[in-house]
Amino acid sequence: MEFSCKDFKVGKCQGQKLVDGESMPLVLQPREADKADMESLLLALKTNKDWFEQLIMKNSAVLLRGFDVKNAQDFNDIVEAFGWDDIRYVGPAPRTHVHKRVWTANEGPLSEFIYYHHEMVLIKESPKTLLLFCEVPPPEGGETPFVPSFRVTERMLEEFPEAVEEMDAKGLQYSFTALSKNDTSSMRGRGWEDTFGTSDREEAERRAKALGMNLEWLPNGGVKAVLGPRSLTRVFDGRKGRRMWFNTVVGMHGKEISSASMADGTEIPENVVKRCGEIIEEESIQFKWEKGDVAIFDNMALLHGRRPSKPPRRVLVATCK
Repeated sequence: MEFSCKDFKVGKCQGQKLVDGESMPLVLQPREADKADMESLLLALKTNKDWFEQLIMKNSAVLLRGFDVKNAQDFNDIVEAFGWDDIRYVGPAPRTHVHKRVWTANEGPLSEFIYYHHEMVLIKESPKTLLLFCEVPPPEGGETPFVPSFRVTERMLEEFPEAVEEMDAKGLQYSFTALSKNDTSSMRGRGWEDTFGTSDREEAERRAKALGMNLEWLPNGGVKAVLGPRSLTRVFDGRKGRRMWFNTVVGMHGKEISSASMADGTEIPENVVKRCGEIIEEESIQFKWEKGDVAIFDNMALLHGRRPSKPPRRVLVATCK
């Protein structure tokens, strides 16, 4: 699909890469200086909705830059302009509701690195699209690096073909533990009550079951969630038949509060996990946040994370079906 929309011009950003012939991220800016206002942007998005959706699927990451996006209300208007259905976040990250469909991104300590992941990869229904808005850019660090998922699969198949096919055939099993209440001192500090929207254990079990989880209650009032089997790789429609590295093995394997193994209990070789982590980092792409930036990620095609940063940093998020 050739770039042809009259409402935007293509820009550049530091860290941008060419992947399989496509710019990542594709930077879209106002075509004219007097078209940077919210009214013009919303009209352009609504008018070119189908074109924009194709663009996101084609380039995987689109960065709207140079528009007058000031706050959560403006960001929510952008989210709603696309007309995509909302999907409620389920996961371990501590988050706060800000406005309508807008939430804070992971509120864990800024000094820590949030590892690469597809949003809600462990849940039966993951968001198709992830939107991020930079309200306050950090003075240093704090990038949201992303990784073309198919590149990880390609390279892992080159180096560990037998291990990849074994994990794909057997499937994966994960577990993680959570306290009852939120703990914002941890990147995975979201309590089970907030996660499942209830303090009733039986209701939490029902809701967990619907999401594909089994819960085991712990003496301290916390819970251990067990999920599986889950796929190692997946192929999604409209993405050139690519096998996406749609898992969180590196992020959960051998951690204090989480684990990852093959679904039949077979351990995943440590050297495979270590090398996979190196490959993911080697394939990562990142840009410096600027105030008012809106990044739109194809969650089926990209892993993303968060670099450590100095405060302040405020990035808001919306997840869509």
